[in-house]
Amino acid sequence: MKCKADVVCLSHLRWGFVFQRPNHLISRCARSRRTFFWEEPIFDAGVAPDGGHLQIREVSPGLRVAVPHLPQGLDDRAAELAQRRLLDGMMAEHGVRSPVLWFYTPMALGFAGHVEAATVVYDCMDELSAFRGAPPALRSREADLFARADVVFTGGHSLYEAKRAQHPRVYPFPSSVDREHFARARDERRFVREPEDQAPIGRPRVGYFGVIDERIDLHLVARVADAEPSWQIVMVGPVVKIDPKSLPRRPNIHYLGQKSYGDLPAYIAGWDVAMMPFALNESTRFISPTKTLEYLAAGKPVVSTAVRDVVRPYGELGIARIGEGATFVEAIAASLSRPAAQRAAADGYVARTSWDRTWRAMWEIVERTGRERAAAPASSVEKIVQDEAGTCSTI
Repeated sequence: MKCKADVVCLSHLRWGFVFQRPNHLISRCARSRRTFFWEEPIFDAGVAPDGGHLQIREVSPGLRVAVPHLPQGLDDRAAELAQRRLLDGMMAEHGVRSPVLWFYTPMALGFAGHVEAATVVYDCMDELSAFRGAPPALRSREADLFARADVVFTGGHSLYEAKRAQHPRVYPFPSSVDREHFARARDERRFVREPEDQAPIGRPRVGYFGVIDERIDLHLVARVADAEPSWQIVMVGPVVKIDPKSLPRRPNIHYLGQKSYGDLPAYIAGWDVAMMPFALNESTRFISPTKTLEYLAAGKPVVSTAVRDVVRPYGELGIARIGEGATFVEAIAASLSRPAAQRAAADGYVARTSWDRTWRAMWEIVERTGRERAAAPASSVEKIVQDEAGTCSTI
């Protein structure tokens, strides 16, 4: 692919929701080529039954976010046909030809599978079929996407082990970190005045930021709060897919709601320990939490439950503590007096990674795959076996 092919990214996440892996990677993609980020549709009561339109906004130079607005009441097939029409219209209007199709959700294959693409990429960041409310067709659609994709990335090593047999080109790329952004939390002079909603909360503080959904062990959060009433539990993030009434309520648990990505360093700067109280269930079996490195880059000790991609490498390297139940509480207590050597080891690990480096390595594979696809007979492309997995596993 000598020319700079446009990229059309098809996502199950909204650009303006929690800033995570797609935002980091696709914003870097847009620095060097036109990029379109296609969100899931909004079913709008104001759209005529036979209508539908596409809202496109430019969020940064080279990056456009496209949001389909569809009439309410459409069944799945009708919604896919409407999105196909809108996608074709967008590509025609903007002169998009043979783009790189970058999938985050296999469900998008239903309206984008017909597009003639230079390269088809599936960035499998999570096991979406294990999440609450997953479409029944997701597993079969993913099998179809594996058959169509030229290259597959996974968001962590455990997910790589689960997917590697399904495609000849699967590469593990755990989520990375914007070091400079979160390192701002280390500069106490920068945040002389704390965020107004966190400032009145006492110390020590044990904090979490991220989505609060079925992946969070709410009983564990309550246990931590009950075990040490003097600890102040700060939960920053939106409540999604669970009843807010199910959240444990204690005088020392504080739900501050969703904050912008830019504001996160100001909140974490005022914490003493950062925690990841993930439930150990099907929805967390393959997750590789982005916030692990973000907490470490902010200079905070990290305590997590035994999520596989946190245990290895962070737990095994001694730069995060792992616990469950009572041992989770003990790990927090131990982290309140963090040894300098542990922080130095964490800093050394964080210094070796960045989203810039991760994106460059991923895009090199995309370009190489595109060149090989263009040069090889169609019947032989699928026979090419990956040889880079060992190298990518350390990125």
